[in-house]
Amino acid sequence: MDDMNPHSLNAEEWKEIASIPTVRESWGIVDDSDIESFKMQVYAAKFHFVSGSPGYVGDLFILQGDVLTGDAPLVLQRGPEGKLFVL
Repeated sequence: MDDMNPHSLNAEEWKEIASIPTVRESWGIVDDSDIESFKMQVYAAKFHFVSGSPGYVGDLFILQGDVLTGDAPLVLQRGPEGKLFVL
């Protein structure tokens, strides 16, 4: 593993994440105008995730709201077909 550092999300990734129903429900996103507000309420990082086995998995996103409630962060992974899904 040569890159275990978190990466910032680009505008397209924010938009893609904000389109996922679980994310929309969790942060009360109603329409695209809410995306900027969403970005201000969440810590987010992207990792180029490599598993001990089978190896490179793909993008892994971790989202944590700005209020620590004790709930686990939301984790998303990009599947082999390129679509994000919630783990």
